[in-house]
Amino acid sequence: MAQNFDAQYRAAAQSASRKIEGVLPEKLRSEVHYLQNSIRFVAGGGDTPETTHRIMLLQQLRRAIIQHTTVRFDYHTRHARDGKGEQNSRAADPYGLIHFPRGWHMVAYCHLRQDIRHFRLDRIDNLELLSRTFQRPVDFVMQEDKANSSRQLMVRVLFDSEVARWVQEARSYYVIDEEETQDGLLVTLKIRQESEILQWLLGWGQHVRVLEPESLRKRMLEEAEGMLRNMVSHPQPQYPRQP
Repeated sequence: MAQNFDAQYRAAAQSASRKIEGVLPEKLRSEVHYLQNSIRFVAGGGDTPETTHRIMLLQQLRRAIIQHTTVRFDYHTRHARDGKGEQNSRAADPYGLIHFPRGWHMVAYCHLRQDIRHFRLDRIDNLELLSRTFQRPVDFVMQEDKANSSRQLMVRVLFDSEVARWVQEARSYYVIDEEETQDGLLVTLKIRQESEILQWLLGWGQHVRVLEPESLRKRMLEEAEGMLRNMVSHPQPQYPRQP
C-alpha cells in the first residue's frame, strides 16, 4: 500500500510501523511478521502505464484530501442514456478514497450533480488541483456513504447455478443482497440509473435473467436483439492470418 503514496508519507508510514512493532511482545511480533509474509495486497500487473497512472492519481488525491483542495478532471462514463460512452469535465471536493476488489474509488462532492458521488479512478483523466479549498462536513462518515441516498432504483436479477460462484467473485459495487435459491443466485442491487449496471449484466449473457424492473428487462432484450442483428446483417470479414 505504501507505494501508492509519495516519499514523505511513505517514510512516515514505515517509521510508524516500526515503532508500533517495537513495543509489541515478542510472541505477538512474531505473529505479525508471519502474517506480513502470508498476505499480499494485489494492486495490479506490475509497472504498466495504467498502474503508474493510478499511483499518480492516488498521490494527487491524497494531497487534495489532506489540503482540502477542489479538483478538476475529465470523467468517462459507459452506456449513457444514448447508449454510448461519454466524457465530461467535473469539479469535485474529494472527501476520501475507498479500495474495492476491482479498483479505487474517490468519494467526493460533485459540483455538477450537487451531491456526494463515487468516481472510479480508472475513468479519470487530466486531474488537476485547483486553488479553491473546501471544508468537509463534520458529520461525513465514509462507511455510511456507500449506501448513497441518491440510489433509489431497486434491481433484482437471477443468475443460474453455473455462474453463481463467479458472480460472487466478480461482485458488482451496487449489490446490496445475495440469496442462494434452488433456481440460482438471486441478487439485489440498488442504483441511480439502469446504465450503471447494464454492461455488467450483459457480460453474463444467457446466464442472467432480470426480474425487475420491467424497463431494465426491456432494455436487456433490446441490446440482445441489437447484437443479433449486428451478427446477422454483417458478413464475416476476412482478415489475413498472422504467420
